[in-house]
Amino acid sequence: MEKEKLHPLMFVGTGSDVGKSVIAAAFCRIFLQDGYKPAPFKAQNMSLNSYATPEGLEIGRAQAVQAEAAGIPCHTDMNPILLKPQSDHTSQVVLNGKPVGNQSAGSYFRNEGRDELRREVHAAFNRLAARYNPIVMEGAGSISELNLREVDLVNMSMAMYANADVILVADIDRGGVFASIYGSIMLLSGEERKHIKGIIINKFRGDIKLFENGVKMIEDLCHVPVLGVVPYFTDIHIEEEDSMSLSQKSKVKGLESKVNVAVVLLRHMSNFTDFDVLEQDPRVHLYYASQPADIDEADIVILPGSKSTIDDLLHLRRNGMAEAVIRAHRRGATVLGICGGYQMMGQSVEDPDGMEGDITNMPGLGLLPIHTTITAEKTTRQVTFEFNGQKCQGYEIHQGVSDTDEAILTADHCMGTYIHGILDNAPFIDYLLRPYADKLASTEPFDYQAYKEQQYDRLADLVRQHVDIPAVYRIMNTI
Repeated sequence: MEKEKLHPLMFVGTGSDVGKSVIAAAFCRIFLQDGYKPAPFKAQNMSLNSYATPEGLEIGRAQAVQAEAAGIPCHTDMNPILLKPQSDHTSQVVLNGKPVGNQSAGSYFRNEGRDELRREVHAAFNRLAARYNPIVMEGAGSISELNLREVDLVNMSMAMYANADVILVADIDRGGVFASIYGSIMLLSGEERKHIKGIIINKFRGDIKLFENGVKMIEDLCHVPVLGVVPYFTDIHIEEEDSMSLSQKSKVKGLESKVNVAVVLLRHMSNFTDFDVLEQDPRVHLYYASQPADIDEADIVILPGSKSTIDDLLHLRRNGMAEAVIRAHRRGATVLGICGGYQMMGQSVEDPDGMEGDITNMPGLGLLPIHTTITAEKTTRQVTFEFNGQKCQGYEIHQGVSDTDEAILTADHCMGTYIHGILDNAPFIDYLLRPYADKLASTEPFDYQAYKEQQYDRLADLVRQHVDIPAVYRIMNTI
């Protein structure tokens, strides 16, 4: 029996990193569990963490994760505009999955040309809304950036276009939750405020019962119901949108019963979710390395993807990390490069057209027999490949070509590939860890896909426990 049509539901924030993406993923899974056919939507995303759709187009990784939680393939309509920062001032603009140029923040956020972008995001939403029910929308950053109100594409202007029921998400862990909620709502226009139907307080530590009077105070102040208080959790793993927390992740080295994997922390690191599976694999201790001493005891060193390969390679040479990687290789550690990291491992990286900047040629680490040329054309596609006789999957997102046809290039305990998501494949991980089997307490393979499905269900269970889901449905059914 077909479910009733629900209003779109939109999660906006009092600021960045308040947990909108994860809460949206939770509701994608809840609606799926309840028999609906949900789909995520974020009009504009800014992230270096992207993903290739089945059609070979590019969207923000967060919407791909939300689509996975919803049980559907990802599509560019779920994230029609993706901004990929290239420096502190410029970003590559990806429209409907394809790069359309680089722009400074000042140029992008001006009124000129805004109507065209607005038409594109509205059209994407309309196509999505015709196919799915309900649409789970996400805003960006804070909803109360007054200086950007006239050019807003992703927050309240999008909510009003979609006639969405809006839930404001606030992060109580960072402090100032009363001011951030009240201020965010009061700074909205009267018409915008009509769409705010509820508040979720996120990342609460301690006994939630002790905040019951706080909930009442917020409701009395804002005249908007608090639909739930979600606890801070560390035992449920959902891929993160931002890499802000990577440098804080464990740097404890030299665990004897696990394979120690050091990921070199790059300034322009992209697609850091490549390593989520290793982080959860019980056979592995993964940490992020920012200085040479961090990789002294690593069994495996990984050079990740980069949005600016030459600049990151230059930085690695200047801070001693390049030499440290070469030393690790000489003592027998495995070195794996993915995408930009793969390019760095070669003999040279050339940029004759200045796509990345003023440096047109940079010697590589010399660990693999390849030469790379940065090109204007961008490769974006999902790939299926065979490894050790088993079918594997991944995706490519890169600018630049290397002079080899091999999907995975190996040479003297070095490996390089353009394939993001290669570590999501158990045959590849088993091959990578095999040389270190003698130090493992457990050699059981890790089923990452089953693990992710379990995490989405656990997240949905947690949100059901702490958010008034029947009240959310009543809001979405109100005419």
